[in-house]
Amino acid sequence: MRRAIRCAAIVEQHCLCAYCCTRIDGSTSHNEHIAAQSMAPNHTVDFTNIVASCNSRNQCGDAHGNQMLPLTPLDPACETELRFFISGAVQGMTTNATETIRVLNLNGRSPCGVRKSMVDALIYGAGESPTGLSLLDDDLLGILANELKQVDVDGCLLPYAPILSNIIHQLLTA
Repeated sequence: MRRAIRCAAIVEQHCLCAYCCTRIDGSTSHNEHIAAQSMAPNHTVDFTNIVASCNSRNQCGDAHGNQMLPLTPLDPACETELRFFISGAVQGMTTNATETIRVLNLNGRSPCGVRKSMVDALIYGAGESPTGLSLLDDDLLGILANELKQVDVDGCLLPYAPILSNIIHQLLTA
């Protein structure tokens, strides 16, 4: 039953961790209760309280533990209350978002470094250093933003696609 729930969440999340957007599968993730079981025992088997989270140490579900999560990945405001930067950092635009970033340790060295590498590879070109390079022009950024919304044949999005889309949107509206 737990595995079936996890697989359903992974499919619904297009193979991305609900919190950090890294690629996950059945062996690299776990069922994560958004409202911790100790805080919401009546929601233990409530499927609207369960997402798939990566198994990264000291971040996402591992960092969440039994803490309150004021902004959840199921909240539509999650799309607008988090601002991602080319540096890999994430900023909360509200108190709830800032607290969620802290609880999930989304600004730790590892998640920031991975996000920065992904941004560098997609925006500046794989294997190249961004030093001295200019960003892609607006037309190419628009094409890239559309490509990031496309799922592959397995129904998966590119790792970090929502984060990269957030950054591209900022670049195009700046």
